[in-house]
Formats: sequence, C-alpha cells, structure tokens
Amino acid sequence: MSSTTPDKAKSQSSATPPGSGPGDEEEIYAKHQKVYPREVHGIFATWRVIGVLVLLGLYYLLPWFRWDGHQAVLFDLPARKFYVFGLTFWPQDFFYLAALLIVAALSLFFFTALAGRLWCGYACPQTVWTEVFLWIERKVEGDRNRQMKLDRAPWSARKFALKAGKHALWLAFAAWTGFTFVGYFTPITELGARLVQFSLGPWETFWIIFYGFATYGNAGWMREQVCIYMCPYARFQSAMFDKDTLVISYDEQRGEPRGSRKKGVDYQSLGLGDCIDCTLCVQVCPTGIDIRNGLQYQCIGCAACVDVCDQVMDKMGYPKGLIRYTTENAMEGRRSHPLRPRVIVYAVLLAAILGALVYGITQRIPLRLDVIRDRNALYRTTNQGLVENIYTLKVINMDERAHTYTLSLADLPGASLAPGQGTITVPAGEVANVPVQVRIDPARLEHTGNDVEFRLQAQDDPNLRIEATSRFIGPITRR
Repeated sequence: MSSTTPDKAKSQSSATPPGSGPGDEEEIYAKHQKVYPREVHGIFATWRVIGVLVLLGLYYLLPWFRWDGHQAVLFDLPARKFYVFGLTFWPQDFFYLAALLIVAALSLFFFTALAGRLWCGYACPQTVWTEVFLWIERKVEGDRNRQMKLDRAPWSARKFALKAGKHALWLAFAAWTGFTFVGYFTPITELGARLVQFSLGPWETFWIIFYGFATYGNAGWMREQVCIYMCPYARFQSAMFDKDTLVISYDEQRGEPRGSRKKGVDYQSLGLGDCIDCTLCVQVCPTGIDIRNGLQYQCIGCAACVDVCDQVMDKMGYPKGLIRYTTENAMEGRRSHPLRPRVIVYAVLLAAILGALVYGITQRIPLRLDVIRDRNALYRTTNQGLVENIYTLKVINMDERAHTYTLSLADLPGASLAPGQGTITVPAGEVANVPVQVRIDPARLEHTGNDVEFRLQAQDDPNLRIEATSRFIGPITRR
C-alpha cells in the first residue's frame, strides 16, 4: 500500500538528480517543520482521552497498591520473583511470559487486520504520552495559533518564561514517569523514601534519568518523528491490510473538486464537491499529513480528522462522513467482508492461546520439584545389603506461606527412603536442596535401570502436590 501521492510522485520525478548541481542537499533533505496539532473534540477524541486516562492511571497507580503484604505488581529481579497481584512467578514460569508475548502479537495482527492502526491511535505509549505533553503545551502557551505566533516572535522575557515553564512541567512529568517505571522493579515506597534521603543506588538513578529523558525527548521534542521514522510498525503494517480493513479514508468522489464557498450556496451548480478546503483535517493531524492525498503510512489512525470534518459538515449542513472509517471495497462501491479468513484465523489462534494461558495460570501449582541424581557413583550397597542411590531434591515453594511436604516414592515397588527423610519443610518463596537416599532390596529389581517417581504432598493443602521422575540404577541382573 503506497503512501506516495501523484503530486508527490510528480515532484519527486522532476527533482534534480543528486550531484547535478548546487543546492541538491536543500532539495533532497527538507528541513523538519514543526507540527502544531489543533485541539479537536468529538466522539473519537473522547475515546482517545478515555484511553489516555485509563492507561496512565494504571501505569502510575498500580505500583502503589498492596496485595498480601507486598506491592501488587513488582518485578523483583534480585530475588527472581515477579509479583502480579495474588500470583508469584519465578524464572521457571518463563513460558507464561512467552505465551503472553504471543497473545500480544496476535492481538496486534487481529486488530490491525480488522480496523487498521487502532493500537497506534489510541494505546501506543508514544501516542498516550504525547497527548499529555500536548495538553501541557496548550495550557502554558495557548492554542495552535498562539503557539505558532509565540515561536515566530523574537525572544523576550514573556517568551522565555512560557518556554521555561512548559519545559519545567515536561521535565517534572517525565521524571515522575521514570520514577514510576523504576517503582515496578524496586518497591516504590522504599524507592520514594531513598529518593527523599538522596540515597538512591546507581542503577536506580540511571534508569530514572534514562526513562525520564526518553519520555521527555520522545513526547516533547520528537513526537511525530518517532511514528514516521523510528517506529517499525509503520513500515510493515501494509502486510496486514487488505481491501476489507477499516481505515480512515477521504471520500474523493464526494469531496472533489474541493473549494471554498459560503454556507447555503448551491455549490453543486458551481461544480464543487463537499470539501470546502478548510484544511482543518491537516491542522488537527498529529503527524501533519493531508488525508485527502490518500492513505499514508504516517497516518496513525487517531481519527482526529474524522471528528473535525464531521463538525465542518454539520456547520455547512452537509452529510457527515466525508472523512470516515471505511474499507477500500466500500469506497469503490463493493461489499465489505469483515469476517474473512485471515481475521477468523487470527481470532481462533488468539482465543486458543489466550484460553490456554488463562487455564495454565488458574491451574498453576506454586510448587516445583527437580530431582538431580548423584552421578559420582551409579549405586552403592549398604551394610544391610540394600542397593542405594543418592539424589538431591530441589524443592521450590512458590507460595506466599511456608509448607511442610510429605515425600513418598512410586513406580518402584519395594523402594524406601532413608529414615527421617519423609518430611520436608520449605519457607515461603524459598528453594530447599534436600539430599535423599533411596534404598531397595536388589532381589526386587527387575532391570539395571528403573524409573522411580518422587511425590511431594503438602500436609496442609491436598491440592498442593507434584511428582517428578528419575532413574534408579542397580547391579546387573541375571535372569
């Protein structure tokens, strides 16, 4: 799906080839023009504001919630524990993270195939934080026209005060963002106390500054450049689009030829379309594109142009929808097919993996058992003539309370544990390395190598049990 319009293609083809004369650099590399998005109101703008409030509310408030005596969401890297509300995940649960990433990728594919760049326009962190920075900018410097006038004006005490105040608020908000980010990895109450006491560690200080600076730079200075030049999603999104994907489109057949006119004029007799060429759709665009030139990869699908165009159509007494969410098939007068094979495949895969992930988490047992057989000796014979193998049991109690487990054997009739090894106590969130000896009368062994199953059962919870199988090696049997 190309983003090059006929006018742009014409200008590019007529450009002087590189190296043909002076001034080539000025023609090839255009100076960046700052985009001043006009504030817009409407149904999609309201949804965007709701999304910003919900997402930022979750981001900034979650670290402050407590759950079972600890932070509700905390990724404790030094302790290798990850608290997510009532669940505690360990590195052994990494496959849950892998499944979650697969769900996120499939969700992106599904919603993109169905309705274009919904993620970019409403939920992308770049969009969310940019909306906040734009709101601060408007509160300090005024609306679009005042911002442009202020930037064109020579430096004065008033201009310096406004610019300094805006950047001070941006920096404060960015610093709060960096502090909150680190608060997901270090308990945020402890982090706040150390911050007040100026006793932060070097890594905590680095990440607060780094993440705060990234927020300040991306949302305050770079803005649309992140979407246009840095984000890879804009480059491969066309692979997920087809003629039935909902995208923001300008109805060229209805709008052209465009031209200004007064309200109430019979514009059709003048040979004009519905577009009055007010350029408001360009002025509200956060990436500075003209949607009337066709679908472009710079469009993030925020629908600001839809809201403002509908308002203009209302004022002129024309039907809404000159710019709207629609499909390429609908624009060409053909029937759209929202439920098509790729969407169905994405939906089925997403539902299956998400269902498996939810089932796995809800049925997850907060207990792990690894059996490591002593390989220094295949076996040894006790004074009583029994064959003995030595094992080390690595018992991981991933629960938030201590448990005492009963250890038993299975799959090897006649096998028993050494005296005093039938009970194991592991504190909450700890790993216990327990050596055990398994003994058996050699006459009971049918093979040289035999399977033996270790079973752990919590004494205070019948549902908390786990098994692990290892090998028991005995002398060569002669039958």
